[in-house]
Amino acid sequence: MKLRSVLTAQALVLGALCAPGFGVLTGATDAFAVTKISHVTATSMFREAGITWSSSGNCSDRSNPTCTSFEQLNLETAQGAQTLKRASGCPLNITGGTETGHASGTYSHWNGYKLDYSKYTCIGDYIKSTFTYIGPRGDGALQWRSGAGNVYADEGNHWDVTYYNCGGC
Repeated sequence: MKLRSVLTAQALVLGALCAPGFGVLTGATDAFAVTKISHVTATSMFREAGITWSSSGNCSDRSNPTCTSFEQLNLETAQGAQTLKRASGCPLNITGGTETGHASGTYSHWNGYKLDYSKYTCIGDYIKSTFTYIGPRGDGALQWRSGAGNVYADEGNHWDVTYYNCGGC
């Protein structure tokens, strides 16, 4: 019974740490501590989970907008993709990572918070039936929010996903 109490307490702490908006003070006001990973590390994680990736340029150069790069991806973003793949059981193909050419901002592709996914029926049905519809984004893209706080935007020809937390989908 004592072990159960300890595990419950740990789960509560992890839940609080992974909540959207939780910051780790690092000397700057409300700064978030994130772990950046390399392209090689990310592709290894994706391969292990059965996630594929592709690019219109068939390349991975971060400075080329026709490539799909994972250089400087947040670890939590890669974990979020793994969680989505495992939870949905759907094929998952990444078409956009940290390469240049996406919109700027704090929670951007370049800063490691976003991935783009191919628009397959299975993953679309999973997102729409599992997550909460929150209305259109400023550009008109319809959005769903997961229980973990991550946002899935239907951009017409792909899903644009923003991962705010510790790898939950």
